[in-house]
Amino acid sequence: MTPVLALEGITKAFPGVKALDEVSLRLYPGQVTALVGENGAGKSTVVTTLTGIYQPDAGAILVDGVETRFGTAQDAAHAGVTAIHQETLLFDELTVAENIFLGHAPRGRFGLIDWATMRMKARDILEDIGADLDPDARLRDLGIASKHLVAVARALSVDARVVIMDEPTAALSHKEIEELYALVDQLKAQGKAILFISHKFDEIFRIADRYTVFRDGQFIADGLISEIDEAALVRMMVGRDVSQVFPKRDSRPGDEVLQVAGYDHPTEFADIGFTLRRGEILGFYGLVGAGRSEFMQALFGITTPSKGATKVDGNVCVIRSPAEAIARGIVYVPEDRGRQGAITALPIFQNVTLPSLRRTSRNGFLRMSKEFALAREYVERLDLRAASLDTAVGGLSGGNQQKVVIAKWLAIQPKVIVLDEPTKGIDIASKAAVHSFMAELAAQGLAVIMVSSEIPEVLGMSDRVIVMREGRIAAELSGPDMTPETLVRHAAGI
Repeated sequence: MTPVLALEGITKAFPGVKALDEVSLRLYPGQVTALVGENGAGKSTVVTTLTGIYQPDAGAILVDGVETRFGTAQDAAHAGVTAIHQETLLFDELTVAENIFLGHAPRGRFGLIDWATMRMKARDILEDIGADLDPDARLRDLGIASKHLVAVARALSVDARVVIMDEPTAALSHKEIEELYALVDQLKAQGKAILFISHKFDEIFRIADRYTVFRDGQFIADGLISEIDEAALVRMMVGRDVSQVFPKRDSRPGDEVLQVAGYDHPTEFADIGFTLRRGEILGFYGLVGAGRSEFMQALFGITTPSKGATKVDGNVCVIRSPAEAIARGIVYVPEDRGRQGAITALPIFQNVTLPSLRRTSRNGFLRMSKEFALAREYVERLDLRAASLDTAVGGLSGGNQQKVVIAKWLAIQPKVIVLDEPTKGIDIASKAAVHSFMAELAAQGLAVIMVSSEIPEVLGMSDRVIVMREGRIAAELSGPDMTPETLVRHAAGI
């Protein structure tokens, strides 16, 4: 059988990172192919390549066996490739019909939009997928599941031959997931090729006909789902030795510094509790939507939990803002360093000293000499490479930007530092520097919480690991229980 769409030897590199390294992927008519891999395996880059957003540096894209090129998203759409993303890319102020046909509305005389035809076609598509929605309803008045159906209808409003579903069930209830499965079966019956991306093994083995495994941007294996089991799939996803990659640590955790109990949030997480000791690195692992970052933001006072208790050095504290968290000695290095961690238009020295203005000012006036001295101390400790401390943070590499954000918080001499995806999007050399510095911080007695989606990083750096799944703690692991297979099994609910 000839694939409807195939990638052969696709390579795509970004500065400092090779996202895809000669990968292959084949999608067949009337079949679901599950693309499997841990976070960072290259799945998202494949989606953006298939939809024409990125163009590969090397390799070939074949449609019906004929080599082609998707220079733009429109080229991909004309070839019948459409995508349903985890987060629906829709507009609340528009109607259902307007969202479905946004950018390709039917036209009448003089090129004007034919509103009657658009409503009729929207109604037909909605009926085809079993969605009882009014084409004239405003999207803002619909629930999450209904919005997802509108996203599906939008994807099918073009003559789709290939449908990409990227974590489509992340925000759906059990009933809504079953309805999505029925829709997938319907699309298969229509002969559409479906690429299904999910971390949930029960979903993969429920609806997929084939599997393809990526790891670290490389193709590992593919085949029929009926010829593989969960254990073998897990081994292919995580089959790496982490023992030689991370700095060796003589871990000797000290006294308990942080206690968290009963943290709840109406929509993001429930019953989160743990303890943390000085000199310890506590890893948090989970799949997309597990609620790890959402909990860390609540711990730092960015969002407000519905309930929960925190003790620092045995003293009960109420954290309602980042300022209160900082005052208690808790700091947070966010995943999105560009938007949340640094002011990229400002120079390095001002970013580093921003939370420490009391130390660098006198009588309400900043003293630049003290700012430079404080920034230089922590920049040198982190081996940050820049022409000068006056360099704008936006002009630095991803790894050096991360070092600026870490330096900013270390300058206030915290008790607990939360690192959310500390090496995301940075090159191998910078990763090694961050890992070494994390080990140094722990050796000096700082308590570290590390949120990471990279299994080798979690296992290589952590003294203990808390695995989260769907907003709850699924397991707390230490010692010989900390294995790649165990992490994936608890995270995926296997």
